[in-house]
Amino acid sequence: MYVSYHQDDWYTWLPLAEFAYNNVEHSSKKQSPFFTIYGRNPSFDSIHISQDLPAGKLSTKLQSVQQVFKEELESAIRRFKKYADRNRDIPPDFQPGYKVWLASKNIKTTRPTKKLSERWLGPFEVLKKIGSHAYHLKLPQQWKSVHPVFHVSLLEPVKHSTIPNRHQLPPPSFLVEEQEEWEVAQVLDSKLKRGKLWYLVEWKGFSEDPERTTLEPASNLTSSPEIVKDFHSLYPDNPGPNTSRV
Repeated sequence: MYVSYHQDDWYTWLPLAEFAYNNVEHSSKKQSPFFTIYGRNPSFDSIHISQDLPAGKLSTKLQSVQQVFKEELESAIRRFKKYADRNRDIPPDFQPGYKVWLASKNIKTTRPTKKLSERWLGPFEVLKKIGSHAYHLKLPQQWKSVHPVFHVSLLEPVKHSTIPNRHQLPPPSFLVEEQEEWEVAQVLDSKLKRGKLWYLVEWKGFSEDPERTTLEPASNLTSSPEIVKDFHSLYPDNPGPNTSRV
């Protein structure tokens, strides 16, 4: 330990600690950092015989040392990868129809404290696999504010009890906090998209931020009928609720 008992002189020992670190053989390289850079190890001897080499020989030696370093480093990487792969769990493959538990850590609920809430919610049915590591779950209707796609690390398979006639009860139901509902400032445009009516909406409080203008399906504006009516009064030729949809 490079420090006194009172731990008030650590800074005076930093050069010695740095020297010791750079002069010790590292497992990944099989040589010290100092040797990798200079082609030799430093000496503590008070009488030191010069190890200076002609430029050509020194260059050749350094190239040889660095080649050995490269090979040892690549070997270390392969060893580390082999060890990591051996200890890495293969993610489960959930088929449509499987039942899974969902980790509650990213779900905001109306429960008073998260520490006393259930760690796992569900079980929920897997609808389909999304990509290689995510799944689309069938969530209850009251969870409409929760995006239904989750990474596999948040899911656990439901393990059925092996005890005859024993049924595992799911955790008690609870309400998920609703997302904040923004207020419509005005409708800017309308269009038909795949036979459905969409509106370009500007939201209150974000009129100076055009990036917050969003294209919304007509079903998302049912709470703003007057604003929709005003838009169609100004632009009667734009697609609207009564427009023929082919």
